[in-house]
Amino acid sequence: MHFRSAVYRVFRYTSDSVTSGRRPKKLAAEELFEYAVRSLAARASSAGDLKAKLRMRAANPADADAAIARLTDIGYLDDKRFAENYASARVENEGFGRMRVLQDLRARRIAGGMAEQAVEQAIGGKTEEELIDAFIAHRMSSIASGGPIGDERKLAAAYRKLRRAGFTSGAILKALKRLAARPDEIEEPLADEDDSTGFSL
Repeated sequence: MHFRSAVYRVFRYTSDSVTSGRRPKKLAAEELFEYAVRSLAARASSAGDLKAKLRMRAANPADADAAIARLTDIGYLDDKRFAENYASARVENEGFGRMRVLQDLRARRIAGGMAEQAVEQAIGGKTEEELIDAFIAHRMSSIASGGPIGDERKLAAAYRKLRRAGFTSGAILKALKRLAARPDEIEEPLADEDDSTGFSL
């Protein structure tokens, strides 16, 4: 079936969710390709993520590889484009830092080098200090406009949120010292809570 025909047939199919509790049926090669088209029409994906999804539905696992190759050849699936768009959205819309966006891209099976390039392009030469200031202004307005912060618990909460957003500890401390009522008293760590970067906002 021609690719365009597959796109036109997308909306003739019902949702893939199973309301009866039965397991979804396994799909033959052409059905699997159409399923992949529907998936990409609903949400952009990396080749690795989509391949994993297709293998769960394929009657023949080799058909998943063939569908990925076919979608890539016709330009409907492009990891570089996906990585660039994803990184740009995470930086511009969410304000996340370099480490967070890199981890999110790798979680979506984007190769390390490609992820690095996409993140650098999205950051566009901005310093981490500039990114942190922008994040505070847009995502933490209560501390950005509330005057010098004297509450250590509020500073600790801000520190943890900025760490989860993907910024480095040193840069965060510098930013918080500019907001603190007693900057000389700020030392790392700000609190006993976990300071891991297992990001989740």
